[in-house]
Amino acid sequence: MSKTFQIKKNQLTLKSVLVSVFVCLVIQINGQNRLKGIGGTLPVRENDSVKNNRLNERRGGKTDGKDEKANIKDYLIISVKNDTTHVDTTLTIRKDYKFNYLRKDNFGLIPFANLGQTYNSLTYDFQTTGLMPSFGARARHFNYKEIEDVYYYRVPTPLTELFYRSAFEQGQLADSFITINTSPQFNFSIGYKGLRSLGKYQNALTSTGNFSFTSNYQTKNKRYNARGHILTQDLMNQENGGLDPESVQNFIGGDEEFDDRSILEVNFENAENILLGKRFHLEHDYKLIQKDSLSKNEIKIGHIISFEDKYFQFEQSSSVSSFFGESFVASDIKDRATLENFYNKVYVNYSNDILGDLHFNISNNNYNYGYDKVVVLEGGNTITNRLKGNIFAAGGGYKKQYKGFQLDGEFGLNISGDFSGNFIKATATFKLNDDIAASATLNHSSKAPNYNTLLYQSDYKNYNWNNSFNNTETQQLAFNLRYKQLANITVDLNTITDYVYWKQDETVSDITQAIRPYQNGGTITYLRAKLENEIKVGKFALNNTVLYQNVQDDANSLNVPEITTRNTLYFSSQLFKKAMFLQTGVTLNYFTKYYMNSYNPLLAEFYVQNSEEIGDFPRLDFFINAKIRQTRIFLKAEHFNSSFGENTFFSAPANPYRDFTIRFGLAWNFFM
Repeated sequence: MSKTFQIKKNQLTLKSVLVSVFVCLVIQINGQNRLKGIGGTLPVRENDSVKNNRLNERRGGKTDGKDEKANIKDYLIISVKNDTTHVDTTLTIRKDYKFNYLRKDNFGLIPFANLGQTYNSLTYDFQTTGLMPSFGARARHFNYKEIEDVYYYRVPTPLTELFYRSAFEQGQLADSFITINTSPQFNFSIGYKGLRSLGKYQNALTSTGNFSFTSNYQTKNKRYNARGHILTQDLMNQENGGLDPESVQNFIGGDEEFDDRSILEVNFENAENILLGKRFHLEHDYKLIQKDSLSKNEIKIGHIISFEDKYFQFEQSSSVSSFFGESFVASDIKDRATLENFYNKVYVNYSNDILGDLHFNISNNNYNYGYDKVVVLEGGNTITNRLKGNIFAAGGGYKKQYKGFQLDGEFGLNISGDFSGNFIKATATFKLNDDIAASATLNHSSKAPNYNTLLYQSDYKNYNWNNSFNNTETQQLAFNLRYKQLANITVDLNTITDYVYWKQDETVSDITQAIRPYQNGGTITYLRAKLENEIKVGKFALNNTVLYQNVQDDANSLNVPEITTRNTLYFSSQLFKKAMFLQTGVTLNYFTKYYMNSYNPLLAEFYVQNSEEIGDFPRLDFFINAKIRQTRIFLKAEHFNSSFGENTFFSAPANPYRDFTIRFGLAWNFFM
């Protein structure tokens, strides 16, 4: 994909986003009067209540002198697990933490220099309930929406959200979204998040797009429910392999000549990778027996069907780079791994007011991962091109709530197919009141490693393998204690056996990056303890998140910093007769030195290195955030201390973190 084509593509993308936003607004304005049986809304006050909308007068009908009202809590957001929250247009410090490319709190991650590039992980969560291998290319999946990342909606009136944030050099990040209930029974939503950012360094352009369409339906008697989504995702990054060794030294030296980062030399300037995915997902259920005043039992049968087609491609035009070693071809590298996964699941739920909720399911995964050709290595050995087959699994769950206690449990087991796997998870929660709660969780998992560790093909000779690894087994015991805003403490102890990781092939020269998967046959012990709290004194507050980690691993295959912390001191106040709400302050991010993982763009994976320690540099951000009606405005001076500190800040070896920059953004909700 040429740069010219990519720029034109992004110009068209921006135009299409603006047109779609305009169309959404027209739909809202013209379609509002056609809604029946739903209260109107006009959110105008700081407490975010939605009221004072005279629908009858607007429809030309008679009124009884009373205003129809819809509360902000009527705008429901429903997760894949049926957990329900409501739209929140308040401005809090948590909103500042989530105002980023991922649209979620990224504590424990450190981004690369350009918006839309990957993130290095400072912590890992080994709690999982998966039974199938993951696709691979995990460094490109931070902005890839999985099934659990999709939400469904139910709203009394159309709701729109517009999100914008400035990027780095000739670009922007925009996220537009609209959801409408055409009737109390049917809702749909359309969303698109698009990004283009050129970046400060050579060959670092990012261009991403996430389109989503969701819908959910419920019959009037509430017996039948259906929801589904269509998702297409296109995530492209130009890749440069990081700074070359001489430029790394020039960067660290701090010479003003190199303050223009575009003159620093990178390892190559002719490569890009792309992750593209399409998913069609539907889940529906029918209540054979429904709870009512006469029956305390409920029996529900359900079905889930999901098809996902995705590929990851690394492309390097013109001459190949010695950075990855020798190749089978002289130019035009194009490595593409594909996965087609077709998933079916049928289940039955039984619910009783006394016994609780019981669940049982049977599922099938039809998978087809691989490449279009068989690779013949030197010596005549061949690398197969496909891993495909069927996996049948069974699972179940139990849930019971009694007063302040709640028990949750689930299990799954692959019963046939080439991949074995199982998991069991149990959680006990005690909630004394709205201020005090405690929980304990036990999780065991055995799962095959990712597809790309088992099979990989490339035009580069060092990147071809067909492995038979053991399942990675993990056990996690976790505790959580929450007391108001003063303390939220989470501790988890993990043991990991047969951990699969990436590192440099020791038989290849260090000058060449030849990364391969390895399996640690020993047992890793991994402890995490996190404290979150907020202390308020008048209009000032101090918000703290501190993470302690300890790893016992003889193979040094899992590296994390011992201490990671984020501390925000900020001021909040109503201004101009409560017409505007203001928050301003400073956020400190810091982690101790450790052997930070390095990045391989051909695989889109992070790999272990034990030669260079990185960390021990503070990152200070100054922010001014404001809320006017339903508009939240964010202005931030990011990493402002870089202009007077040492240049030791890196997101990965040879990949510097961001310099001081000022960025602007806003999130704007419309309630019609």
